[in-house]
Amino acid sequence: MTFSRRDFVSSIALGALGTAAGAPASATEALPKQRMQAQAKPIIVSAGNGYEHLEDAYQYLKGGGDTLEAAIKVVRGPEDDPNDDSVGLGGLPNEEGVVELDASCMHGPTRRAGSAGGVRNIRSMAQLAREVMLHSGHVMLVGEGAERFAVARGFKRQDLLTEESRKVWLLWKEAHADWWGPGVADPRWRERLHDRLKSDEGAAYRQRLQAIAQDLGIDPAVREAAIHKVLFPPTGTIHCSTLAANGDMSGCTTTSGLAWKIPGRLGDSPIIGAGCYTDQDVGSAGATGSGEENIRVAGAHTIVENMRRGMTPFDAGMDALKRIVRNYNGEKDRLLYVDMTYYILRKDGAYAGVSLWTGYEPGRPHTIAVHDGTRRLEKTVSLFEGASQEWPPIVAASKVNL
Repeated sequence: MTFSRRDFVSSIALGALGTAAGAPASATEALPKQRMQAQAKPIIVSAGNGYEHLEDAYQYLKGGGDTLEAAIKVVRGPEDDPNDDSVGLGGLPNEEGVVELDASCMHGPTRRAGSAGGVRNIRSMAQLAREVMLHSGHVMLVGEGAERFAVARGFKRQDLLTEESRKVWLLWKEAHADWWGPGVADPRWRERLHDRLKSDEGAAYRQRLQAIAQDLGIDPAVREAAIHKVLFPPTGTIHCSTLAANGDMSGCTTTSGLAWKIPGRLGDSPIIGAGCYTDQDVGSAGATGSGEENIRVAGAHTIVENMRRGMTPFDAGMDALKRIVRNYNGEKDRLLYVDMTYYILRKDGAYAGVSLWTGYEPGRPHTIAVHDGTRRLEKTVSLFEGASQEWPPIVAASKVNL
């Protein structure tokens, strides 16, 4: 798909966005499934990778269980799954081959928050964020101090790098790949659009990666996926928000962050107000996608405050996405490399899932997992139609609508 600046009028660049591509004029018309009105409670909304873990959490919540405990039940599934390399055990490591995890949580009934970031050797990060909230006088602990606190609270240290993730990291390291500097937000971002975009060089580079992957013993069945992760370092996160029948709310977000990141890098997930925010009086929101972009707009807090001022969950989320667009002056040639998904739940049970783009690639749309008595996956409503492109732009690739 191709764009020109003519496609994006100046009013959009200034933040006065009208109806963007993929976002219908009427929120009610746009959301035949995403409820815009109050509904029966309880309800759980999460990122799509929480779908398989909604049922147990919903039954717990329906039976009177605590809202934060219910949210943690959802995110613990991917955290404990070694085959999910986006969070917890088996997460893709930093550039030194070490898995560093982040998480945050907010408990609506007691209006408390907890966070832990850059933590090594501790798998259950959402639970650790809860422990920080319950058993310290702090809101956020990071690094070695957070790990020591976890051990003092009874958590067991373990090596979080699985053999599969280790091989992908070795492939990245052996290929001398890199992802940082300059980024798409940098004025020098076009420096990444140099000769490496030539298709012949891209093909040669992939052949080299194939040979290295074979030498490392990466299973042929997953070799292409491993090479893709080397070329385009993925982000990986899960958010969950919950609402009980009595109106209690909570939210949590957990992640292994950006693959091959500089050690110590924190994204939005452990930052209260960016990757997660819950206000007992209003609602709860969380995010997956580019952590750096979401930090810049304090996405989750922005959404909840928008709802406080009377916006619907859909409009509140779209406004946060438009703030990201504003930060790039509406330049779609740069926004192609940015993506964000927001999961939004209001106090009355209305909810929405919105995203900057339809999906990361054709055939893989962004989704929101919902359980309100019926468990389901729903596609998000996107601000822009089509697939985002992955960063950095190693090889040329055309994107088509999903």
